Amino acid sequence: MTQVPRRRPWQLRDNELTDEKDWLHRRQIIRALGLGSIAAGVGILPGCGADATGTQSPLQERYAHEVGPAHRNAAYTLDRPLTEEVVAASYNNFYEFSTDKAEVWRIAHTLEPRPWAVEVTGACQRPGTFDMDDLIRTMPLEERTYRFRCVEAWSMAVPWIGFPIKALLDRVEPTGSAKYVRMVTRDAPRMFPGVVRQSWYPWPYHEGLTMAEAMNELALFAVGIYGHALPNQHGAPIRLVVPWKYGYKNIKSIAKIELVEERPPTFWNEEVPEEYDFLGNVRPDIPHARWSQATERVIPSGERIPTLMYNGYADQVAALYG
Repeated sequence: MTQVPRRRPWQLRDNELTDEKDWLHRRQIIRALGLGSIAAGVGILPGCGADATGTQSPLQERYAHEVGPAHRNAAYTLDRPLTEEVVAASYNNFYEFSTDKAEVWRIAHTLEPRPWAVEVTGACQRPGTFDMDDLIRTMPLEERTYRFRCVEAWSMAVPWIGFPIKALLDRVEPTGSAKYVRMVTRDAPRMFPGVVRQSWYPWPYHEGLTMAEAMNELALFAVGIYGHALPNQHGAPIRLVVPWKYGYKNIKSIAKIELVEERPPTFWNEEVPEEYDFLGNVRPDIPHARWSQATERVIPSGERIPTLMYNGYADQVAALYG
């Protein structure tokens, strides 16, 4: 008897895909630019702000951690305007909550980003567990504006606040055997309703970089965005930002970092290796198995523009790949 394979939520047929511009119009995100509401008539969730009408907004009024003012690094400028904060806050891939980008911010209040600690282990001389308040206080924070490119062929431009991964790795002193950096999201299903609903995935989310990638000047651990701490939907309290790679590499809500000798398995490469490789580099000349990567849709305008090699960061990272 022939078995019919079960389709996963991400395995959509072509006729099931909603055009991005239609979705954005339906959600009326454009009218929400500035401080407008996204959805009318919905009750306020803990940790979420509201506009003058009392309707729910994806912009938070308070955060678990304070990041304070951060020096803006003028070396990281863009060829495009920044995405409005309310748009970036309401359009998120975070499967630990939901596969619906518009729903994530509404239910992300279940995440508790304080207290929070990051454990660093493996091939290093000084392993340890770092409290988030200590990291924020002692790391060299700065603001950088980066392009953000999703593997789904949409893009934004975002001002992150964070510190170079190298600054944390230097503190733990990697040994010569450390070839890769493995990162894991906090393993707390009670905080992540999507983990319970989608139990077939290999949770918790896990990602990895080569040591050379992690030590690159662009590689950042972000603790803030738009001048304040990360809201839950962006991966509070700490997430990875590697702007030359697709968004799925940018793991959120990191709790464990391990320095290892062998290349670690990563979430989407482990789940769908024919569609998501370990490197996850933005390469317009290499199509995804189900769509082209030659162009991208800018959120929220829907404008279609050419995708840049390594997302425009080829000068800084191309040498890593021969």
